[in-house]
Amino acid sequence: MKILYAGSEVLPFSSSGGLADVMGSLPAALKKRHPDDDVAVISPLYSSIRTEYREKMTRVCEFSVRLSWRNQYCGIYSYILNGVTYYFVDNEYYFRRSSLYGDFDDGERFAYFSASVLAFMSQINYYPDILHCNDWQTALAVIYLKTRYCNSEFYRDIKAVFSIHNILFQGQYDHAIAGDVFDLEPSWASIVDHDGCINLMKGAVVCADQVVTVSERYAEEIKTPEYGHGLDPAIRMYSCKLSGILNGIDYEYYDPKTDNALTRNYTYRSTGRKGENKRALQKQLALPESEDIPMISLISRLTDQKGIDLVASKVDELLLDDVQFIVLGCGDWHYENFFRDLEARHRDKVRSMIMYDKTLSKKIYASSDLFLMPSRFEPCGLSQMIASRYGAVPIVRETGGLYDSIKPYRFVDGKQVGNGFTFAACNGNDMLFVIRQALGLYRDKEAFKALTVKVMKHDFSWNTSAEKYYQLYNAILPERP
Repeated sequence: MKILYAGSEVLPFSSSGGLADVMGSLPAALKKRHPDDDVAVISPLYSSIRTEYREKMTRVCEFSVRLSWRNQYCGIYSYILNGVTYYFVDNEYYFRRSSLYGDFDDGERFAYFSASVLAFMSQINYYPDILHCNDWQTALAVIYLKTRYCNSEFYRDIKAVFSIHNILFQGQYDHAIAGDVFDLEPSWASIVDHDGCINLMKGAVVCADQVVTVSERYAEEIKTPEYGHGLDPAIRMYSCKLSGILNGIDYEYYDPKTDNALTRNYTYRSTGRKGENKRALQKQLALPESEDIPMISLISRLTDQKGIDLVASKVDELLLDDVQFIVLGCGDWHYENFFRDLEARHRDKVRSMIMYDKTLSKKIYASSDLFLMPSRFEPCGLSQMIASRYGAVPIVRETGGLYDSIKPYRFVDGKQVGNGFTFAACNGNDMLFVIRQALGLYRDKEAFKALTVKVMKHDFSWNTSAEKYYQLYNAILPERP
């Protein structure tokens, strides 16, 4: 099988969120399980990609890409890592920016990238069995494949899979720019039209052979008005080709046994060593040094989607207890200021680091006893899996991938069941109630240690998920002799 993944970001080269983790981990996991298959990834060559990677890239080819009236330069570079070939689309006009997203011409930038993906195939005579595109930034690659290229002998047998990582971001634009910016033919208007505007994600849902979300629960949620963000009618219409597969995490990158970011490495067999990481972080952050004080962490974008409003409404009440609360993340300015002020008011209990820091996040996971993730909606979520890997017991709201991955702690027939604490309603009181449940268990050292071990042993690797993707690909390919 020959599989090409297309995405707007990919670890370890570029990243702004969970999509990069998936793009970096899933292809590698698939290649490891099926070494005879050809697995490749294509992504933009952003100016932020580090020199250590750029210097090892190989120039493959260069050509012009037509996008409506434009003819733009396109260079292709390659880099091989863990058996996967990563291709990068070079165009400084579109990708030499200070950030990956957020510019006024994002629509044109990713239309160019999508057109480059299809043009690149003919330039190097590389026609995959599966083209797996991700989120609205690559939606046009699916649309172009099934419209402009559908009658080409070389392209017509390529099957398109489209992943929805977050349905909130759909690529919505005015029909006035359909031809000029997106190079869409008037006859294709019905494919991309939704609520009177261009909706690129809707077009990819219509055109793809298979649509996938990043958890089973989320696949059901986006069929509803509450979670579908206006696209739910189209999702319901094409639900026959919709499925959900829970993401995994990279068990080599996130490994407390070998992680160089930690003060002391450990496994589920030596959870007592977590205390050394906790004391080291307390010292680093000038907090009271004690293993007996429960440490709760929140590592997140500071937005309403992540349930930060619930935290803001109840955190002062939580801090009446003997706890330490660690916040790492950035986002909406009023939440950033709220947590700065919270630290100023509770200097002996709270530390708020308003930043994005991968290394520091791993130190916090390894030091924390409990990890809070109260999202209003969460397509998959990776933080609860990473926290589990490092032995920080998750406290989550029952939505999307959080529901699929974390089951509530309880005793059944004298045995511990579940791998965390959960609450269903989007309500600060319910959240505070289960946090205090978790703190109550923390005081029972043996029971809490047993839960920590159970949480660490839970398998969130890509092994199972990668095989589910492989089965999905096989199901849409014609039978081979």
